Amino acid sequence: QARLVESGGGLVQPGGSLKLSCAASGISLRNNEMGWYRQAPGQQRELVASITSGGSTTHADSVKGRFTISRDNAKNTVTLQMNSLKPEDTAVYYCASSWPYRALNSGYRYWGQGTQVTVSS
Repeated sequence: QARLVESGGGLVQPGGSLKLSCAASGISLRNNEMGWYRQAPGQQRELVASITSGGSTTHADSVKGRFTISRDNAKNTVTLQMNSLKPEDTAVYYCASSWPYRALNSGYRYWGQGTQVTVSS
């Protein structure tokens, strides 16, 4: 059964760091564009960062310079390093995979269950 599983969320103080991981089982992510999304209560889901199969990355303006997306095709994982966290980063973070050889904006194939990130003192 193919699935994506996120981990690494938790409670952190403002200015702190967390590293989220997305591990795939039953599928290879090698040829897929991957993305991290987040959704806070009462707000629309937003794309935080994405990475193509070739390693090109895009980060939302709100996280540029603080978050970094990366991938390890050998381990079939995607990570999101989050530094200088702010209370407004509080949300459920989701990992998503495109269809092979497709862009995420054409639709996702797999979606993880989400991991909660809470930034609070």
